[in-house]
Amino acid sequence: MPPKTKAKGVKAGTQKKKKNLGADVEAESKHRLAVLEKELLRDHLALRRDEARQAKASEDRLRQRLQGLEAELERAQSEGKAVYAEMSRQYRALQEDSETRRRQLEDEARGLQERLEKCQREAAAAQGEAAQALRERDQSLAQLQAHVADMEAKYEEILHGSLDRLLAKLRATQPQWDGAVLRLHARYKEQLRQFGLNPLDL
Repeated sequence: MPPKTKAKGVKAGTQKKKKNLGADVEAESKHRLAVLEKELLRDHLALRRDEARQAKASEDRLRQRLQGLEAELERAQSEGKAVYAEMSRQYRALQEDSETRRRQLEDEARGLQERLEKCQREAAAAQGEAAQALRERDQSLAQLQAHVADMEAKYEEILHGSLDRLLAKLRATQPQWDGAVLRLHARYKEQLRQFGLNPLDL
């Protein structure tokens, strides 16, 4: 029995050590986490300070730029008054020139309108003449086509008559030619036999 008690005591001591070890690990983890958070906060704070410095520098630059723009605006306003006076003078002169030019253009437009109407009348007359010329041309063309067709029919009739007469002459002379051909054929066969050749072998 006593050995069993000792075994129980060893187990209890081991469990206590494990608990203490777990608590140390947890404390170490919390400490590391706190250190990391502190470093992150320090970095974040440094970043914010840099941003604040940059914002301050940008504000100073913008303020200087604004002052320069205000001075430039004042100069522009003073120059603008002088420019406005000059532009008003030029505008009045331009109005006078425009009025003169408008009257000239109206006169030109009236002249061009009259010329356009005259050209339209001439174009209508020319179109009528062209239509008449086309009608006359079509009529002449139809007459020429009829004449050509008539001549073609006459030539065809003459040609057929000539061919018929030629064929009749050929038929009339064909027996004479056939006799002459047979005589020549017989003579050449005889000459070949005289030379010792058989005409059928050739």
